[in-house]
Amino acid sequence: MSLLLDSCWRALAYCLHPRVVLLSLLPVLLMAVGVFALGYYLWYPAQAELGAWLESWALLAPLHAWLEHSGLAQLGSVFVPLLLLALITPLLVLLALLLVGLFMTPAMVKLVAQRRFAHLEQKRGAGLLDSLAWSTGSTLLALLMLLASLPLWLLPPLALLLPPLVWGWLSYRVFAFDALADHADRAERVALLAQHRSSLWLMGLVCGLLGAAPSLLWASGAMFIAMAPLLVPLAVWVYALVFAFSSLWFAHYLLAALARLRAQSTVTSPVIE
Repeated sequence: MSLLLDSCWRALAYCLHPRVVLLSLLPVLLMAVGVFALGYYLWYPAQAELGAWLESWALLAPLHAWLEHSGLAQLGSVFVPLLLLALITPLLVLLALLLVGLFMTPAMVKLVAQRRFAHLEQKRGAGLLDSLAWSTGSTLLALLMLLASLPLWLLPPLALLLPPLVWGWLSYRVFAFDALADHADRAERVALLAQHRSSLWLMGLVCGLLGAAPSLLWASGAMFIAMAPLLVPLAVWVYALVFAFSSLWFAHYLLAALARLRAQSTVTSPVIE
C-alpha cells in the first residue's frame, strides 16, 4: 500500500511538469480535427438515424406513449443527442488512450526513469512493435467489450459501471506493459504483473473512473448539447491529462517495484567463491 500511495502522489506532482502539460495537448490537436470534421458532416445524420432506430424499437413504445401522455414528448429530442454523446464518448476515450499510449506513455516513462531511476538497467524486453501490437490488440478487445455491452447501457447502474471497468482493464494492460517495456525483460515483466496484479487492477479502475468523470458532467443537463463542439475537445484534453497521470502512476509504481525485485534478487543470489 505504501508503494501504491507513494507512486500516486509522485504522479500527481509530475502532472505539473511543463513537458507533461505540453504533451497532453498533442492528442487534443490530433483528435480535435477529426472530431470537428465528424461532427460537422455526421452529427445530424447520425442523430436522425439514432432517433429513427429508437422510434422503431418496439420495447420503447410504452415509454414513448407515456411521454406523450404526460406532455413530455419534447424530452425525446433531448434524449437522442445525449445518448449519441454517450455512445461517442467511449470511442473517443479509446482513441485517446491509443494515442497517449503511442506518443505520451514512452515520454512519461522516460521522464520518470531519468529523474528517479537513472541507475536502473534497461533490458528492453519489448520493442516499439511489441508495444504497438499490445496496445492495439488490447484496445480492440476493449472496443468489442463495449460494443457487446451496449444493450446493458439502457440500465442506469450498468451504464455508469461498465465503461469505467472496461477502461480500467485497458489502462491496466496498456500502461503496465509500456512502463516495463524498456527496463524489464520478459521474465521480470511476467513476475511483476503477477505479483502486483491486485494493485495494478485497482490503479486501472481508479484511472477508469477518472476518465468517466467528464461524461457525468455532460449527462447533467441538456444545455451541454449545444456546447458539444467545444466540450468534446476539452474532454479529450481532460482524458489526456488523466491518461498522462495514469502512465506516470504506473511508471512510478512498476519501476520502483522492478528496482526492489532486482535488489532482492541480488541479496538472495548465492555467492560463488
